[in-house]
Amino acid sequence: MDAFDPQRRSFLVGAGSLGLTQVLPPGSTQSHTTRQGQVLSAGEGETLIHFRDNGAILIKASPATGSDQLALGTQQVMQGTGIPVHRHLHMDEVFYVLEGSGSFLLNDVPHPFEKSTSIFIPRNAWHGFQNPDHELLLLWIVSPPGLEGFFRETCDAPGIPPKQLTREQIHEIALKYGTEFR
Repeated sequence: MDAFDPQRRSFLVGAGSLGLTQVLPPGSTQSHTTRQGQVLSAGEGETLIHFRDNGAILIKASPATGSDQLALGTQQVMQGTGIPVHRHLHMDEVFYVLEGSGSFLLNDVPHPFEKSTSIFIPRNAWHGFQNPDHELLLLWIVSPPGLEGFFRETCDAPGIPPKQLTREQIHEIALKYGTEFR
């Protein structure tokens, strides 16, 4: 059985409905706005391959799908690759660990984590993941959206040759989406 079997992702289907129901857009003068939500199975969403470690990213909700207030998705982090320390200047971020374990760095303080751990990162907090022994599958939510734009600009669809971006180009793109790497 695959470690990321759809049955083990049942949490994701429920979480995928967060923010995808009725939402009143900022500045709207209507008393209510009906939004068409969506229900996605574990493998559905916009699939990208991460430029750094070839892990899969699935964007489940974003402004492109009608979610103006948040973006939501999953990220597979290959064993030993981690996520470099960075911060989001305008976004709060939440992670839920669907699979794996390791150490999470929050403002230079390490915190061990394992499957089913919830992590909240307020805007401007430096954070990163270390996963020397296990592959990770993370559910991420950011508000306001923006992280998905960074992924779209730096990562590629499956089967497309990876973009050849320099570290400086990646940092420039990140800053465009309010993200800064150390």
